[in-house]
Amino acid sequence: MAAPSPSPSAGSEEASPAGLQYSVLLEHLVGEKRGPRPGLETAALALAGFPSPVKSAEQKAVERAMESCTFKAALACAGGFVLGGAFGVFTAGIDTNVGFDPKDPLCTPTAREVLKDMGQRGMSYAKNFAIVGAMFSCTECLVESYRGKSDWKNSVMSGCITGGAIGFRAGAKAGLLGCGGFAAFSAVIDYYLR
Repeated sequence: MAAPSPSPSAGSEEASPAGLQYSVLLEHLVGEKRGPRPGLETAALALAGFPSPVKSAEQKAVERAMESCTFKAALACAGGFVLGGAFGVFTAGIDTNVGFDPKDPLCTPTAREVLKDMGQRGMSYAKNFAIVGAMFSCTECLVESYRGKSDWKNSVMSGCITGGAIGFRAGAKAGLLGCGGFAAFSAVIDYYLR
């Protein structure tokens, strides 16, 4: 007489280790043994009104320093300097007139002359971007502090103030155009970043 064939029951999972691992994993992910995700308990406790750990004096000082308008303006200035320098070197690299002497246009420039022009243009762009970045960041921080709110209106107002101040050097009409243009640009950037 032949031996009975094994029936596909719960014992077959124990026979195959892959099936056992898969079913145990599945049970813990979507089955009855599923528990709360790690990390959610602490978030739920914090939202429920339980006190968070007390911050040390050093942590509070670092937070105050990083939230100050001075730090934000310095960070924007440094970022603008780096970004402007890179942009200036890039635009000089694609400009076909870099290194040429206007007095002698037929003379081919040397590599040293081309690199010198690229460096000068990069430094010029870096200074301009740093000044605009610091002005905008400082103005936005001051407007936010004055209004007591953090919304899109802060960036639009500070864009108008910054653009108007930059354009006002060329006259009142240029100041108004700078205000409107920079405010619109700030609104678009704020819309896509939030």
